[in-house]
Amino acid sequence: MGFHQGLASESYDRKYSNKRLLSRIWRYTEPHKFKLLLILTIVLISGVSGAFPAWLVSRVLDQGSSAHPETTTTLLLVVAVIFIEVLGFVLYYINQRLSVRVIAAINSDLSTDAFAACMRQDMAFYDELSSGKIVSRITSDTRDFGTMVSLTASVLSDFIQSFAIAIILIRTEYHLAGILFLIVPVLVIVILTYRKLARRVTIEGMRAMANVNATIKETISGISVAKNFRQEMTILDDFQRSNVESYQVNIKRGLVLSIVFPTTRLLTGLMAAILVYFGARSVIAGVITAGAWYLFVLSADRFMLPILSITSFWAQVQAGFSAAERIFALIDAKRSVTQTGDFKPETLVGKIDFDHVTFRYRNGNEVLKDFSLNIAPGENVAIVGHTGAGKSSITRLITRFYEFQEGRVLIDDRDIRDYHMQTLREHMGIVTQVPFLFDGTVEENIRFSQPNITRTEIVEIASQIGGGEWLATFSHGLDTRVGERGAHISMGQRQLVALMRVLVHKPSIFILDEATASIDPFTEMQIQAALNLILKHSTSVMIAHRLSTVRGADRIIVLENGHIIEEGTHSELLTSGGHYADLYNTYFRHQSLDYVEQAGRKTSD
Repeated sequence: MGFHQGLASESYDRKYSNKRLLSRIWRYTEPHKFKLLLILTIVLISGVSGAFPAWLVSRVLDQGSSAHPETTTTLLLVVAVIFIEVLGFVLYYINQRLSVRVIAAINSDLSTDAFAACMRQDMAFYDELSSGKIVSRITSDTRDFGTMVSLTASVLSDFIQSFAIAIILIRTEYHLAGILFLIVPVLVIVILTYRKLARRVTIEGMRAMANVNATIKETISGISVAKNFRQEMTILDDFQRSNVESYQVNIKRGLVLSIVFPTTRLLTGLMAAILVYFGARSVIAGVITAGAWYLFVLSADRFMLPILSITSFWAQVQAGFSAAERIFALIDAKRSVTQTGDFKPETLVGKIDFDHVTFRYRNGNEVLKDFSLNIAPGENVAIVGHTGAGKSSITRLITRFYEFQEGRVLIDDRDIRDYHMQTLREHMGIVTQVPFLFDGTVEENIRFSQPNITRTEIVEIASQIGGGEWLATFSHGLDTRVGERGAHISMGQRQLVALMRVLVHKPSIFILDEATASIDPFTEMQIQAALNLILKHSTSVMIAHRLSTVRGADRIIVLENGHIIEEGTHSELLTSGGHYADLYNTYFRHQSLDYVEQAGRKTSD
């Protein structure tokens, strides 16, 4: 079925060094400098204050074991411990509130940039890539990135606390402190050994989850097809294969990441045993007090906490860096369509010229070769031909959805690459073969192309199409909800809404890829009326599937294998008896009234 797509990287994926990743991440933190400074201050205070409870407890222990314990001193030490713990709770609460806001803002900015990058991409980008995988980067990966940022603040606090504890331990007994410090380089070596492996298996896990998301999205979108052909179990099997692959990859990832923490925990456990042994001997020898020994035993874990935190949170840390890498790869993905100019015309005359254009898709399939075509302002051109002849490619080049490799495409005698792309498209109206409608009302979908148009103006324009009778076919008129992709209304109604969306936009150039679905005669007339309104005021390039459209065109272009083999009016081409006549008999003749009447007479006979 093609749902199971493996764990290969996408064509736009790239590797970033940790330094470059951190540099990119920093750009998103800069707008929140004040809050970050406040968070850092709180982290510093929390880290330093967190080092003192163990020292205070050791002092209490020494006071209790002395020959002349001072009750007042002991009480003050206990109060100090309570105060520091309460202070730690307050600081933690403030830090969490600030951190949540900053992380949410960074995630929002990152998601917005990733989504904006998707909006800037060409249609070729979406032809090659699964939309489900793209969605996964914008949603799941930004969430993983946010988790990493949150953990980073926590680990930073632990490092500061560890540094403060190190100073206290050195001042208490530097020989024992030296033994404790020996474990640090060993733990660092272990972590660095696992780092690359952990990054690789984490990225594989993300790709596997993206495959699952892509399968779900594609399946839900095509659920009606699956049910029509009774292929629900086939779809389920495809999903299960993707899910099993994700399961296997994540098991591998979990095993790799789970080795780190037990290894470091074993090393710190051995170090704690060594401290207990040498500390006990030091107490017996009178080198240190029992309270100081207790301080070392209690502080060993707290000193190692940052390193242990990194290892226990290694999965999230690697997921965060891998997520950042995947998000930035999406943001940095190069576009195939590039503009060399920034010309912003107020209006377009609508003259279109193809000058020896060669076009091939990224897969290398050449569609147009040394193709030339001239369309006059206001001319209505219908393009016909068998599937694969290059009809859609011509319209996609006019709208700048794809980049051609050789030749020139001119709009109003200016190279199409010289235009500001968004401004150019503002003067174009496009209706695809399967009109896409957003989940909303009929009015909202019409207003999509012209947000400032009033309801009165919409009704006025709608009434020009068959007196507005087509609106009565909707259950609630303009307030009818069309459903996702227009699923709640008929194909003919979707086409009418899509044409109305173009009508209110009033484009200089109109691109139409007619739907092939059969519709009732009433809707056919309404659609033709809407088309006529658009054609009056624009240059039109239409991939024709209806006889009425072909007959009404100023000129018909007949394509075969990316070349123009015939052109002329409907009557001229029929008279010549060439390729168009064959196409007419194959695709269009059955739509003619004469053909219908003849078929009716044969049926009655």
